[in-house]
This record gives sequence, C-alpha cells and structure tokens, in this order.
Amino acid sequence: MEMAGRGETRQSAPPGAWPPLHRLARRARGVIDRVLEIESASGLLLVTVAVIAMAWANSPWADSYVRLWDTPVGVRVGPMVFERSLAWFVNDVVMVVFFFVAGLEIRREMHDGELSEWRRAALPAIAALGGMVVPALIYLVIAGDPLTRRGWGTPVATDIAFAVGILSILGRRVPPALRVLLLALAVIDDVGAIVVIAVFYTSGVEATGLAIAGTAVATILAMQAAGVRSSLAYVPPAAVAWAGTYLAGVHPTIAGVVVGLMTPVRAWWLPSDLRGALTGALDRLGDSRTSGGSQDVADPARAVAFAAREARSPVARHAERLQPWVAYGIMPAFALANAGVAISAGGLDGPAARVVAGVAVGLVVGKPIGVLIACALAIRLGVAALPTGLGWRHLVVLGAVAGVGFTMSLFVAQLAFADPYLLAGAKSGTLAGSVVAAVVGIGIGRILLEDPRRATAGGGGGRSTSA
Repeated sequence: MEMAGRGETRQSAPPGAWPPLHRLARRARGVIDRVLEIESASGLLLVTVAVIAMAWANSPWADSYVRLWDTPVGVRVGPMVFERSLAWFVNDVVMVVFFFVAGLEIRREMHDGELSEWRRAALPAIAALGGMVVPALIYLVIAGDPLTRRGWGTPVATDIAFAVGILSILGRRVPPALRVLLLALAVIDDVGAIVVIAVFYTSGVEATGLAIAGTAVATILAMQAAGVRSSLAYVPPAAVAWAGTYLAGVHPTIAGVVVGLMTPVRAWWLPSDLRGALTGALDRLGDSRTSGGSQDVADPARAVAFAAREARSPVARHAERLQPWVAYGIMPAFALANAGVAISAGGLDGPAARVVAGVAVGLVVGKPIGVLIACALAIRLGVAALPTGLGWRHLVVLGAVAGVGFTMSLFVAQLAFADPYLLAGAKSGTLAGSVVAAVVGIGIGRILLEDPRRATAGGGGGRSTSA
C-alpha cells in the first residue's frame, strides 16, 4: 500500500494488475523513458532506420522494398476514388505533422525564444542564411546543368535531431551557449527551407485550391476568436487547409507549418488560477468525505484537468504531446521510405554523379564555410556579437555540425527530382554528406572543444558545469 494523502491509502498496483508483473512493467517503462530523454536517441534511431532501408533496397529482397512503398493507399466513396502510393502517404500526409511541430517550434521561438529579439536572433539568422546560400552556390557550380540544377535546395537544410544528437555525443565539451546557438540556427534554417519549398518547388498555383486553403485558415482564426479551446475541433479545418494547398499545387506540408504558426502561444489561465482550482478540488473532496456522502471525484478531477491544460499554452502543450511521435515514429517512417537508395553495380555516373557530388560537397564544405563567413561579416560589421563564453572554435564546430542535412534534405530531394536516377543521386549525396559531416563534427569537436573535467583536474579541482 502507498500513501495517497490526508490519511488515505491506495494500492501499489492498479485493480486487476498482478503486482510482480506491474513492478516489472514500471521498471521497463523507466528504462524506456530514460532512453527517450536522451536527445541523441532520435538521431541514432534515424541512422539505424536509414541503414536498414539502404540494406533492404540493395538486398535480394529489394523488390519487396519497392512493392511496399508502391502499395496503393486511398479512399473510395461510390464512384469517387482518391488513391496514392504508401510512399506518397508518408511524404505528403504523415509528414504534415512533422511540419506542424516545426511551425509550433518556430512560433514559440518567435514569442519568447531566440527569435523574440533581433539582438538574440541576429547571429543565428545570419549564420543560417550563409549556411544556406553557400551550399546552394556550391551545388550549382558542380551540378548547374539544366538537367540537374533543380536540386540546389537539397543541401541547404540542417537536421535538428541529428545536430543536437552530435552535440550530445560531445557531452560536457559543449557549452550551453553553443547548444542554444545551434538550436536557433536550425530553427531559422527550417524557416528558410520551408520558404524554399513554398517558393521554388511549387509548380504553379491553382486559385480554387488557394481559396479553399484561405477559407480554412479564416475558419481557424474565427474559431480562435470565438474561444474554441478543443484541439480536436481544429482538426477538420486543418485537414481542409491541407486539401486546399494540395489542390493549389503548393506542397501540402506547408499547411502544417501555417497551422502551427497560428497556434496560440499564451496560456489562458495564470498559475494562480491553477492553484485556486487545485485548492477548490481538494476542498470539495474533503467535504464529500467528512459529510459521509459518496466521494464523487469526477467533477473535481475534470476541473483540475481543465485548469492544468489551460495553464499551459497550446503551443507548448501540442509540441510536448507530438514531439515523441514525430521523433520516434514519423521521422523514422520517413527515413525508411526515402533512404532506401538502390546502388547499381556500375554506381551512379553522369548527371547523377554530379548531383551526388553537389549535395555532398554542399553539406560537408558549403555549410561550415557559409556559417563562418556569415558570422565573420556580422561580427565585423557590428550587426551581431558572439555569445558570452563562445569563440571561433565553437563556430567551427557549429558549422561542421550544421552540415548534417538528412530529413529536410531528403524531403527537398523528393520535390526536386522526378527522375528516379537523379533522385537516387540526391539521396545518396544527402546520406553520404550527412554521415561525413557528422563524423567531421564529432572529430573537430573533440579536438577544438576542451572537456571541463580535464581542465578542472589539471587546474586544481574546480567544479565543472554540465552542458
């Protein structure tokens, strides 16, 4: 038995549960929770899934890989049929949730994060811009032929999960300011990649679809003005916004970003309101027990649940709820569907080889050069300043780590090339470039960044700080 407060007790296991098995399940859940809290876990999972996809696509069972993602998925209502492949469903439907969470993160950073003030946003914004322009230029120099130049957007993005995972591997060597700078750069980088997708990878805009999407957005705004608080109530207009963008010829995942940016960033209830609701619920529970009546916990529990929900902003609430699904479900599914590049016996040659080189060199070389040049110009011109505690060696590590593209790069590659051979080249360049950038980032980090534990050991026992 465990104490439940005010002299009451509750059972150590839920009714109907077998205590030994319940204790084992609790221990297993604790281990899983600790694994999921490790920020590098998502990146490691993506690497594992990408390796599985590559091995599968180049194995004797490669046909089953192709058949799986070509499986038709759709809806049939009478004579009306909407049918697409499973790969399309993952890339154009499931990934909307990924972009919705990206929109939530951008909205939160704009409100009270690194993007809330120009002084704080200047350096990561300029660094992100340099880290997008230079890789794109390098790609165009290497693969600027009319047949292949459309892939210039592939090496411009940074994968947040992988980048943060690399910093986690470096551990205490990474000062908190460098981690914050990387997160801000990656968020702004995502904004840039989304703009690139919307502007450069949209083949014409259909007015009817745009009107449908605009109506859905107006509906969401009207619901917010009316004080509608149920998250599920916003799903239908969000789905209509997705359909409208799809019909308009704009990639439908943009709808996820727009809805994410529209999500309220302020909580309705103050902490004092939550405290009052908790006190009131406890008083009601106490009165029902002392009066001898049945202890009805439904109303107090609902009141507390409502107060706890409204004491947090919808942006924070939705991001926290969806982030594990995105990190450990949606992104791995996307990687499995898109990382399976079949390498022929003769390899990729001709135009595809130029695509491979353009993407890989853009990520590995272009990203760090672009980040460093942009930071140097911003600091020299007085537009931005290095955060306290950071030096140029930290910016070198930042640029190297930013070269890990993966998720967004694979996504842009899908939009850039309809030719399977050129698409395979873009995917191969993304995978190769991201792996090299990750290895280089870890290696440079171990060389340039000092482990504070060694420094304090050599300096007389000072206390180290955890990154």
